[in-house]
Parts: sequence; structure tokens; C-alpha cells
Amino acid sequence: MAGSKLTMLHLAGSAVDEDLAELSVLYARGCLDAIDDPHRYDTHLAYISPGGLWQFPVNFSQAALAAAPQLSVTEALRRLTALNIDIAVPQMFCLPGMTTYRSLLSDHGIPYLGNLPEVMAIAADKPRARSMVAAAGVSVPEGEVIRPGARSRLSPPVVVKPAAADNSYGVSLVRHSGEYGAAIELASSYSDAVLVESYVELGREVRCGILVRDGELICLPLEEYAVDPTTKPIRSRTDKLARSTTGDLYLVAKDPSRAWIVGADDPVNDAVFEAARRCHLALGCRHYSLFDFRIDPDGKPWFLEAGPYCSFAQSSVIAVMAAATGIGIRELFEVVLEESQKERNQPCISPR
Repeated sequence: MAGSKLTMLHLAGSAVDEDLAELSVLYARGCLDAIDDPHRYDTHLAYISPGGLWQFPVNFSQAALAAAPQLSVTEALRRLTALNIDIAVPQMFCLPGMTTYRSLLSDHGIPYLGNLPEVMAIAADKPRARSMVAAAGVSVPEGEVIRPGARSRLSPPVVVKPAAADNSYGVSLVRHSGEYGAAIELASSYSDAVLVESYVELGREVRCGILVRDGELICLPLEEYAVDPTTKPIRSRTDKLARSTTGDLYLVAKDPSRAWIVGADDPVNDAVFEAARRCHLALGCRHYSLFDFRIDPDGKPWFLEAGPYCSFAQSSVIAVMAAATGIGIRELFEVVLEESQKERNQPCISPR
């Protein structure tokens, strides 16, 4: 550590996808705006561009990225070693970013905040995540994994989705058998396998975040999403991400007409909290976790998917949930940092 400061690395970009690299930078900028403090942290930035080259920009602006030299993996790792990083904040959303690059950090002795590569890999594999939480007693819709060109045994209505894709890419609601072919073809364009699930009638759709504090699994206030049995029976990619008229990526889901915090006295909370804690333990999460549930007309929660990620930007879902309990973004970051340091039996550096 450099004096009383913590030497911190923010790792952003994507080696495989331009859009996910852009999304990563969007969140990483938000994180830096929210938590960066030169009196507490000696901050360094790394960016991995599609193709796998590394850069160490002075900030995450387009101008800074354009000006930063591109380095090979070997050169980049040499630089990381010289920086003597105390903690890394991974901001990558692509599958290699959530798995391979986290493993790379571990292999080079760089601890990081958030879930381990194997947990991220399970979360990205929807059928596998379903199986693991179901074994822990969490209700999941009836489902089947099929290959492109095959036809599911499940009768409509069903939801057809890629077995491994985020942000609702390739998701379709099939109400009639004649819609199956197009839905499977669309999902297949994003994944080698397709998950078909029985449609859970609305109800509601919520997301539950968990924060680990002093070893306790604290369920944060639920975030609920705007859905309607007739006009919007499932959420699509357009409910999450969009581009402005100037081409800039922005987060649609943060619009208060599309998402809101559920009240503490809502009767749905207890059942969802219990299911979320089971999911957290079943998947082996650490520091924090995040799960989507469909609530049927009888109030029963059904697991949809896991997204055990937090970017520590003000717009990050876990940050929004924590803020509803009075936990600001810097306190949230401190809690996760302290949990990480306890795991390594290192003395904590308190930002207070």
C-alpha cells in the first residue's frame, strides 16, 4: 500500500464486444464519479479493447482512450505488477471479462471486489443457475434446453431465451405454436443453446439485491419493473438499454416510470427475500448478489436469473437499492471493501 492510501485498479472494456465495452465504460465512469477520492485511493485505470489489447488511460473519456498506447497482454501484466495493486474493481460485462479476466487478476495476486469467476460463469449459464437454485428449494418455471432447429416439448405460452446472454437479448414470448420457429432462431443467434421456460403469469416482476455485511446476508429493498399482462408481459432489451439521438448509450431502466423501489411493508418481500438468500448460498456468492423473480398472481416468487454484479455507480441496481435504506454509494463501497479485506485477513482501511 502507498502510505495510507489503497492502490486501486478499475478494469473496464471488453475483449469481444464493442457494445459491452461501451456499457462497461459507462458504468466505470459512474463508479469513478461516485467513489474516487485522491486522499484515500491511488487510482489506476485499465481498459481492454475488442481484440484483447490493453490500455492504461488517464480517464475513461473517448479522448483519453484514443490517446492511450495499446499494449500486449504480456506488457500489460508487467505494468500491473509494477503498480502493486491492492484491490481491483472489475467493470467488464462480457463473459471473458466476468470469468477469464477475473481469473487473470487472481493468478497475478490481485484481489478484487465481487464474485468469483466460477460464480459469474454459473450465473451466465441460465440452465445451470436454474438447476442449482432449484436444488436449494427455490421455485423455477418448468424448462427445457434445446439446440437450434429443435422444437420444445413445452406447450405455449413459453418464454424462449438464449441459454447464455444478458440484457434480454434474444428473448421472446411464444403464445402460439406457430411462433416457436422464429423465437428459437432469434435466441440461437445469441447462444449455442436455447432455454425454453413455461410462462409465469403476472403478477409482478422484481429484482432482489443482497449485501454481505459482517457475514450477514442483508436483503436490500426490492426494485420492481413495469410489466403488464397485456401490453408488456415480459421485459425486453428496449426496457434496459437504448441510444440517444447522438448515439450515446444510456440506461432506460432507470426511468422512474419503468422501475421503482418496493415499500418495506409490501407482502411480497418476505417470500422473495427467503428465495434470494437461498439463491445466494446455492451459487456461492460473496460480497453481494442480485436475482430476478417473477411473482405470480398468488404472490409466489419464481426465479428467472442471477446477475451477481455491482458497478458502484449511482445507477447500479444494488446502489439504488442500498440508497433506499440510507446507505450511500461510498458506504456501500466501504462495506464491500471491508468484507473483501476480512477474507484476506488484512487490516481494513476505513474511508471514514
